[in-house]
Amino acid sequence: LAQRSMLTAVHLWPGRRLSAETSPRKKASVVYSDTIAAAGFAHELVNYGEYSGTPSEGQTFEYAKTILDLLTRSPPRPDGKILIIGGGIANFTNVAATFKGIICALTTYKTQLIAHKAKIYVRRGGPNWQEGLKAMRLLGESLGVPIHVFGPDTHITEIVPLALGLKSTTSTTAPISMPATAPGSPKISPATPEPGASDVGAIHADGERAQPNDVVVRFDAVGAKGSRPAYRPLDEDTRSFVYGLQPRAIQGMLDFDYSCKHARPSVAAMIYPFGGHHIQKFYWGTRETLLPVYTSLEEAVKKHPDVDVVVNFASSRSVYSSTMDCLGYESIKAIALIAEGVPEQQARECLRKAQEKGVLIIGPATVGGIKPGCFRIGNSGGMMDNIIASKLYRPGSVGYVSKSGGMSGELNNILSLVTNGTYEGIAIGGDRYPGSTFIDHLLHYEADPACKMLVLLGEVGGVEEYRVIEAVKSGAIKKPIVAWAIGTCASMFTTEVQFGHAGSMANSDSETADAKNKAMREAGFIVPATFEELPQALKDTYESLVNRGVIQPIGEVEPPVIPMDYKWAQELGLIRKPAAFISTISDERGQELLYAGMRISDVFREDIGFRSVVSLLWFKRRLPSWATKFIEMVLMLTADHGPAVSGAMNTIVATRAGKDLISSLASGLLTIGSRFGGALDEAASMFSGTRDMGLTPREFVDNSRKANKLISGIGHKIKSVNNPDLRVALIKEYVRKNFPSHSLLDYALAVEKVTTSKKDTLIPNVGGCIAVCFVDLLRDSGAFTPEEADEYIKIGTLNGLFVLGHSIGFIGHHLDQKRLRASLYRHPADDIFFNIADLSQPGVLGKMQ
Repeated sequence: LAQRSMLTAVHLWPGRRLSAETSPRKKASVVYSDTIAAAGFAHELVNYGEYSGTPSEGQTFEYAKTILDLLTRSPPRPDGKILIIGGGIANFTNVAATFKGIICALTTYKTQLIAHKAKIYVRRGGPNWQEGLKAMRLLGESLGVPIHVFGPDTHITEIVPLALGLKSTTSTTAPISMPATAPGSPKISPATPEPGASDVGAIHADGERAQPNDVVVRFDAVGAKGSRPAYRPLDEDTRSFVYGLQPRAIQGMLDFDYSCKHARPSVAAMIYPFGGHHIQKFYWGTRETLLPVYTSLEEAVKKHPDVDVVVNFASSRSVYSSTMDCLGYESIKAIALIAEGVPEQQARECLRKAQEKGVLIIGPATVGGIKPGCFRIGNSGGMMDNIIASKLYRPGSVGYVSKSGGMSGELNNILSLVTNGTYEGIAIGGDRYPGSTFIDHLLHYEADPACKMLVLLGEVGGVEEYRVIEAVKSGAIKKPIVAWAIGTCASMFTTEVQFGHAGSMANSDSETADAKNKAMREAGFIVPATFEELPQALKDTYESLVNRGVIQPIGEVEPPVIPMDYKWAQELGLIRKPAAFISTISDERGQELLYAGMRISDVFREDIGFRSVVSLLWFKRRLPSWATKFIEMVLMLTADHGPAVSGAMNTIVATRAGKDLISSLASGLLTIGSRFGGALDEAASMFSGTRDMGLTPREFVDNSRKANKLISGIGHKIKSVNNPDLRVALIKEYVRKNFPSHSLLDYALAVEKVTTSKKDTLIPNVGGCIAVCFVDLLRDSGAFTPEEADEYIKIGTLNGLFVLGHSIGFIGHHLDQKRLRASLYRHPADDIFFNIADLSQPGVLGKMQ
């Protein structure tokens, strides 16, 4: 529900109606089509479409391409074409991020848009809207297509008459927005420790210790809640549980509480059945506070008897069971159901039980609602900059109810501009069976003396507006009520259209938006001629109440400034910090996983195989096929050297001790070193270094003997000149046949002739042969500079091949022992030589004092 934006293509071709493809959803975008139809241009609407939620850049790009294709598919016209990119004030979606895909699509269709003399009009609000509109404005300078950009200070549909060249029917005052960077919040005096507290803090009577300079804010436990009038289910003392782990929404609720100068958070705890009992940190102004997470509502209710509201973020699969659980506790008096797609039968069962228990249900399929200065349900009201701009930190005089969560942000904005602001605003949700209806909330507002004026924003479909009409006619509602039903454009379509919400489709003439607006007007509602005139109607009604003394305007209060979250400030580009880590080999943040810049789809499409994946991730480039084949060959040859080698033995012993795969594998890998398998790097460095120094094989061997140093990669316990290692023979054969050069291998074989003249087992072992051949690969493949080749030798690349290969075998030994159900291994005592010194010997005597 965070993102509601619309792309509408309009052809200015009087007298001819073009084909239209419709994909409408939320009401924040339906109003654009309503406005176009009301202006008499319904026949010019070539396409109406909408995206909702939090689409990725790729999704918005593909979607926008479809719209632009429809706009430019027909022949160009002399008077040009119009593209409207409009949307409401988003609750929490990054506007700039969602605009990226549209900007990309506009750039792709640059030539076609110029040829069709297109003009683009953009209106958007919400988080990071300044950067998003700035990007659109800069695009207009380079695209060669006029782009007119407007923010939330412009009424949502004001761009329609501007685009059509019509005279505006509304006049609004630009709101005062928060600056891009906010000063720090006022400091809160820390809790004073008891007199005589030491450096480690004093211990209080309840056993808690107050630490000096503690940055965690703690709130006193509160007993049972006080009573409040039935017409006021939410007030400044409302406490709630949040069902589900929703840290972003909870932080927004706490920030709202802080801006309202509450003494404590409105969220008492979270309910999360799957994670175990724990606590989570949240900000309270500039400091932090702790909120508990319970696994059951039963435990939470016992610990927090003052809580009477649940904000239920459970998914459509589990919202029924969790809601029925909530309805089992007498202390819970109101539940907000955020989930969309709740099965209608389950929704009706929840509603029936809630009515029996006298519990207020808001939703499902809702963003919730907000009571300025008192309580915020989840993400209602949007980000804090919108909360402040719409003056939701203090109560106004106007109570509204709407089906659309998307239009709630618009109403909050409009009311802050033309009245003294919102008293309470509820989005009941767009499903066919909402837990509470228009009349439920409007009767609350009617009974509440603090609410002076009512607003009803209905829509096509359903009959709930008629229940309000009857209440007005009967005198149950006497306060002035401004109303409008969205969806007046439905009559322009030749077939029935369902506007996104499950209940927004007219099943009879009386359910059309036009019929509802007419009936409400006749019943005495204040109904404007069009949606664009709604702000003026609200302003006139409000001023009338002020003039009559019903509303007494009061001075504005300055809210505490909420510091911007670090993550969000970084996303907006307001701050910078050095990265803690640098990665140059892979990136999973975009649409596709990248290996050294190569998309994962290309990895499979080109069938480069595992060996080339190793080259991408280890060397950040694709190596020639003969080189990657050699890598694969090495992994195959080093996969296993039998169960008797130290690494395999350690793996087997750990497995038989009952250890898991990871522990057993680690046990085996930890044996790899200079004596077992880890000599590859040393052998590569030793052979390449001596050859680069110009030493002959004989000089190399003599110098090593004089230094009393073994030659790495030379020598075998079993194999000899007369019993050669077949693995070494395979390597030599492949390298000689496929490598463009194998000079270091030739050098090593020359060294072998010298060493075997002393002893026939001093032959290059498999590790040494792999090492010298890999140096030939690095130096002679043409893929590396000499400096890069030397660096890869120094940083342990060759040992990496041995580790990767042996991991295959070690895992095999672990699985083999598990299959065999091998018992705990104990080494036989007769295989150990015990040499325990006698204490009577002088060498072990100790001097007694």
